[in-house]
Amino acid sequence: MKKFLIVGLGNIGSEYQNTRHNIGFRVLDRLAEEESVNFETVKLGDKCICSVKGRKLILLKPSTYMNLSGKSVKYWMDKEKIPLENVLIITDDINLPFGTIRLKTRGSDGGHNGLKDIQARLNTVQYNRVRLGIGSEFSRGKQIDYVLGEWDEEENKALPERLEKACELIRSFATAGVQHTMNAFNGK
Repeated sequence: MKKFLIVGLGNIGSEYQNTRHNIGFRVLDRLAEEESVNFETVKLGDKCICSVKGRKLILLKPSTYMNLSGKSVKYWMDKEKIPLENVLIITDDINLPFGTIRLKTRGSDGGHNGLKDIQARLNTVQYNRVRLGIGSEFSRGKQIDYVLGEWDEEENKALPERLEKACELIRSFATAGVQHTMNAFNGK
């Protein structure tokens, strides 16, 4: 059975649960709920496994906090013997308007500390990542407050549909491949 490591980035702890920075965790929570699987605490994260059309998806929420996400990603890639092309990182992006979804196979960290650590630990910029736009509605010097802030009322209303779309993208990535998935989902 072909295996995939699907990593949602976020920070552990109830104070971060509903923040914009934790959208990666929210996506995986939604997918786990839809697939009727539960996370268990394991080394360097919370993990669960589900099967989608004969593909084994290992869902991982690192417990290393955002800035050290690469440690958990690298550990589970090695432990599960998952090739780089079968890894998908899900993260927030302030450079995209709220609700925008963009799958890329390579690129810079864009100033995102979680991606920066993953890039350093994997020693490459060529890894699959889904960037979920959270917007940039903050004033100069207030970026940290914004990403660690909770969703506003309008965002909360739109979030369920965006989480669902991200779950569909993950299933497509595992079953139809990255190129087809990019064509089908980018900008949608």
